[in-house]
Amino acid sequence: MKLPINYNKADWQTRKEAREQYIKEQNGMCHYCKSSLFKQPPVEILNKPITRRFFPKNFFDYPIHLHHDHVTGITIGAVHCYCNAVLWQYHKE
Repeated sequence: MKLPINYNKADWQTRKEAREQYIKEQNGMCHYCKSSLFKQPPVEILNKPITRRFFPKNFFDYPIHLHHDHVTGITIGAVHCYCNAVLWQYHKE
């Protein structure tokens, strides 16, 4: 699969394939915190309080997210769910 993709125009299966491709290309590391996507994010990330009501109902059900630019829709990389929440809440990304 050629990355990046437009998240807003992709169906769920294409998004899944893109997320898996990013995980492979990133050697299993989170694009944001640079730690393993298969472990918890670092404590300095986990210590940032998240207001869960800001997020969709099932946002926290999936451990690895496909991070994308909310203006252009272009994907950026695979991130921990909690890192994605930090990016969204604190950096508006």
